[in-house]
Amino acid sequence: MSRIILLGVVVAGVGAAIYYYLNQPAAPVEQPQAAAEETGNAVSEAVESVTEQASEAASSVTEQAAEIVEQSSEAASDLATQAGETATELADQAGEEVAALTNQGQELLNSWVESGAMSVDNFDYDAMVASVQESTLAEELKVKAVGILDDIKASPATIALKIQELQALLTGQ
Repeated sequence: MSRIILLGVVVAGVGAAIYYYLNQPAAPVEQPQAAAEETGNAVSEAVESVTEQASEAASSVTEQAAEIVEQSSEAASDLATQAGETATELADQAGEEVAALTNQGQELLNSWVESGAMSVDNFDYDAMVASVQESTLAEELKVKAVGILDDIKASPATIALKIQELQALLTGQ
């Protein structure tokens, strides 16, 4: 692309020199050599000017391209850093939420044991379901816990196994 621009500039310079030469007042016949030298000098100056302008344009384009590449690299680096920081923050938040849910589930189990609502010998379905519904557990955990309590109510013989399942669910084990 820069060769085409350079060639266009050279052709324009030569054209300008020819135009200049053709529009000169008629030189006396005695001075054809001086006129030829002037024309040659004008063409040389035009070519030098065109070459200099083309060189400056190419240099400018190269500098702009380098700046764009540098800015793009910096932007990509910044985005990667931000993505890493966001991922770390999200992982920390998820860990904190899991720990909070585990604590809530353990507290719920402890309250059932302390109140005597949950043991192999005693099972207070209504009190346990009410405490699950009133808890701050995630809705998904509430549904699963009530499902296990429903299983125990439907088949009291499985209470020991289901209590272990319920404990694993609520404590994240």
